[in-house]
Amino acid sequence: MTAQVPATEPSSPGPETAKADRPNVAIIQGFIGSMMMLAGSFGVGWLSLASGLRTNPVIIWLRFDQPIGAVAAVLLLATGGMLLVRSWLRLGQRMKGWGPDSRPVVMRAIIAWSAPMCLTLPLFSRDVFAYIAQGLVMVSGLNPYKDGYSQISNYLQIGADDLWAQSPTPYGPVFLWLEELVVRVTGGQVESSILLFRLIAVVGVAMCIYFVPKLAELHGINPNRALWLTAANPLFLTNFIASIHNDALMIGLALAGLYLAATKRVLPGILLVTLSVGIKPITIIFLPFIGLLWAGKNASWPRKFGYWFMTAGISLGLLWIMGLINGFGFGWVGALSTPGSVWIWYAPVGFAGMLVATLGNALGLPGWTLADIVHTIGRLASVGIVLWQMFVGEYSRLIRRLALAFAAIVMLAPMIQSWYVVWLIPLFAVTGLRDDWQAKTLYLLVSFFMVYAISDQLDIWPYFEFSLTAARQIAAVTALGFALYLIFVDPKTKVLFRKKLTAPAPGELRH
Repeated sequence: MTAQVPATEPSSPGPETAKADRPNVAIIQGFIGSMMMLAGSFGVGWLSLASGLRTNPVIIWLRFDQPIGAVAAVLLLATGGMLLVRSWLRLGQRMKGWGPDSRPVVMRAIIAWSAPMCLTLPLFSRDVFAYIAQGLVMVSGLNPYKDGYSQISNYLQIGADDLWAQSPTPYGPVFLWLEELVVRVTGGQVESSILLFRLIAVVGVAMCIYFVPKLAELHGINPNRALWLTAANPLFLTNFIASIHNDALMIGLALAGLYLAATKRVLPGILLVTLSVGIKPITIIFLPFIGLLWAGKNASWPRKFGYWFMTAGISLGLLWIMGLINGFGFGWVGALSTPGSVWIWYAPVGFAGMLVATLGNALGLPGWTLADIVHTIGRLASVGIVLWQMFVGEYSRLIRRLALAFAAIVMLAPMIQSWYVVWLIPLFAVTGLRDDWQAKTLYLLVSFFMVYAISDQLDIWPYFEFSLTAARQIAAVTALGFALYLIFVDPKTKVLFRKKLTAPAPGELRH
């Protein structure tokens, strides 16, 4: 699994190019931004109704006393989040050549920026409260693939979103066990449960930090730049640490398994990817590409099919054993449609479906039935792209083909969440993200999703004059204004969004 090194990513520069241009300036600025997010989270982060923090004087002032506290928290969160985006961009600019000396610099940034997030109230997502509620479902002896957490007494006190209260969990058996373990250890106490789930997420982040550089080196890609693109990325840190998504462990395990498979340790690689599937089944997309790695270069089609069947057999066998142990079998298969039953306006397929529905309704036709057809076409197109990447392409580009297949699944779905985009970043970073339109696209995506996250999910006390709508408007104006400043005004960062396409060097492998 090797490739030529792109001209924009030197892998072994001389000492004079390895020195960074005062990177600590960017690191400190990012730390300040992260601390601002921490402070803002106490006012507008998600807080359980059962939380003892509601009696804390600072929390009371920020959330319940006067609207000025909530306004201050919104401004801190929005400004801090976008300052972190600027710091990430500036750190990348300050690195000269991405030589060996840049690794500890990137690691200092990751630690400095993520440490405050380890202490925030949950930001931009309430999923962690659903994890606690589902853990209580497991402890109660119910079947989470049939019984929603609405079966748990006072589940609203925990803080879980009522939208999914009667839905089966979309998570696999491994994460169900983790949910049960956390609740048994903490007795269901909310704050301690949040800290344990965040620790699990940090383990996933640590796995990404360890394996991203290794996967990049396999492809002749600068490992330090890949690490900066991935683990120092504010979208990565906020979704995996501040928001406490279980996707952190899912992707960490999948990358670990992918690296082992790419280095001829296929069986433990399949095991790790299967554990990842046992968190969220979406990473099942890794398995056919691991089968191709196992079959080897220049494998015949009978050999490829043979190794696909063996890979699938081992993984499904392990999942079958897990189903026997927990008694739920493959109940998670029927729950997979839970997160995919909605759409959002910024997803291309979701937007197309909305247009078709609006036009259809205007003409007296069943608009949303037509929208469902559009959504189905998008899903079928993504399956077609996955099959194309499985059957067509060079062996040396297998992981890049996996990245493209995974991207099709994400980008052609009617619902795209910010953490879905984070799934893709490591795979593209380790197989080569050129410093041209490709990097610019990532910068724009990070900026967009940070603005959207900041202005979307805020926990506002409903019993004073400052409404949730007003809070979102202030957050949106602040974050969007900062983003526009970065793109069009800031003399340091605006050049990143205006770079012309960099022509590849002669003979360079096109990623």
